[in-house]
Amino acid sequence: MKYQSVVLTWLTAVLGLIAPPLMAERNLVPSLESIPDVCPERPNEPDWMKNIALRDAYQRVLVQDIYREQSMERIVETGSCDCATRFPTWDKSEGTFRENHADADRSEMLQVSDTYNRRANDLRPQAQAICEAAGNW
Repeated sequence: MKYQSVVLTWLTAVLGLIAPPLMAERNLVPSLESIPDVCPERPNEPDWMKNIALRDAYQRVLVQDIYREQSMERIVETGSCDCATRFPTWDKSEGTFRENHADADRSEMLQVSDTYNRRANDLRPQAQAICEAAGNW
C-alpha cells in the first residue's frame, strides 16, 4: 500500500508539472499573418509579382532588389526615414524593371540583381543610421 501511495504521489507531481505547459500550448493559435514592427502599412507587391511562376521568380527578385536599392538611396539622399520614403509604392521599381530589364534573359537579370544588391548594401549603413535615429529601423 505504501508503494502505491509513493507512486501515485510521484505521478501526481509529474502530471502537475507537465499539465500546465500542455494546456497553455493547446491555447496557442498560429498566425500566417506577418505584421512588421516598423511601417506596418507597407504597400503590397504588385499582383503579377505575387502570382509569378516559379521558373520566373528571378524577375520578382530583381524587382525586389531594385525596390530595396531605391529605398536606401532615397533615405540617404533625403536624410529622412518616414514610412513613405522607406516603403513607397512599387511603381518606380516596376517602371525601372520594365524600361531597363524586362527584355533581358535570366542570366542578365541575375547579374543586374547582384548589382542592385551591392548598391543597396553599400547604402545600408547610412540609411540604417538615419532610420535608427528616427526610430524607424
